[in-house]
Amino acid sequence: MDMGCLIAGVELSGGVRLARCDAASSREVVDYLEGALGLAHHLWRELPGPQGSTALVLTPEAQAALMPGHDTLHLRQHLDPVVADLDRALEREVAVALLGSPQPFHFDSAAGFASHVRVQRRICRAAARTAVAFKTLAAERPDRYWTYDEEAGFLLQPGQALTDALRAATQPSVTGQLYDFSCYRASEYVILLGLSEELELVNPAQLAQLEARCRRRAIRSREFHEVFLDEFGSHESPVPSRYFVPGDRLWFRNPDARSSDALGYEGSWVIYLGGGLFSNFWKHEQPYTLEDKCIEIYHWRDGAYQDDQQEWQMDEGRVEACVAATQADGVMRRQVLQRMMRLRDRQGEYADGGCLDASREQPKSVWPQHCMLQVLPA
Repeated sequence: MDMGCLIAGVELSGGVRLARCDAASSREVVDYLEGALGLAHHLWRELPGPQGSTALVLTPEAQAALMPGHDTLHLRQHLDPVVADLDRALEREVAVALLGSPQPFHFDSAAGFASHVRVQRRICRAAARTAVAFKTLAAERPDRYWTYDEEAGFLLQPGQALTDALRAATQPSVTGQLYDFSCYRASEYVILLGLSEELELVNPAQLAQLEARCRRRAIRSREFHEVFLDEFGSHESPVPSRYFVPGDRLWFRNPDARSSDALGYEGSWVIYLGGGLFSNFWKHEQPYTLEDKCIEIYHWRDGAYQDDQQEWQMDEGRVEACVAATQADGVMRRQVLQRMMRLRDRQGEYADGGCLDASREQPKSVWPQHCMLQVLPA
């Protein structure tokens, strides 16, 4: 993370940084934070930065009241105890989490910042609606929207909109069906849907280019990460363990060497939904709390077994029974959480680490004046 810088005589390490600092941009900021989001001015401050930039940060009092120690898991409750409009509540939660972040997030303008907040909100909403069948080796998509190529992956059918195709593949409310996914691939579709919905609104030319690429070769795995995501935090400088922005993608690692040999149980990719909850792509109506997720992954060690071919498999019924027993036993629950809610070991190591990752991932800007996507031809 950035080591911080001196802005207006104040040492700042995080928050939101805007490229411009003039009267017009200041009015934009006020219109957005106070007008659109209803965040009273006593919660945040605007400070002139170097080279004509602006820093937007929470006041120390707001930081302590809303997200002490960068803990955002109760931020929604602090901001909106009674949620009447979930989209607005999510955008308020995203914006405040970014204003109080431990590292800076850079945008060209208040409008670019607002676009990013909308993308994070769209990802949350898509993740909450996503339910797929967990099959790590199998994969299927609705034929109306997708066709499969052995080399290029699942390709968008001619004449179909990417947003419609992504919804059909991930949201059973659209098709009435569950399609086979790994959690990693499901997370890619959810993020891409959030980005595509925003592109429809603000940058249709970029969306057309993206759709053309998706008809020729899928963007997946490492290329997906490089094209669409920014990662922040590292083992040397980890993100605070309870700092999550709604819409972030993160990984929970299975710290048990034995059960992590079961395909698909090396760890779990999820989206932070806000409100202290994390996505559950297999049972979307039952999202996880941080504690729930840690306890489930801990008990993968109890459900792992080798089949007749000596391949590692997972007995989900056994895992569920162990989770229920631990949740009902206060002493055991504390012991499991003490073990799991630690920073994970480095890749390839299985020692004393827990399941929490050092980093988070957020989508890159798609705002036309500061679009960071570089979609290469297939």
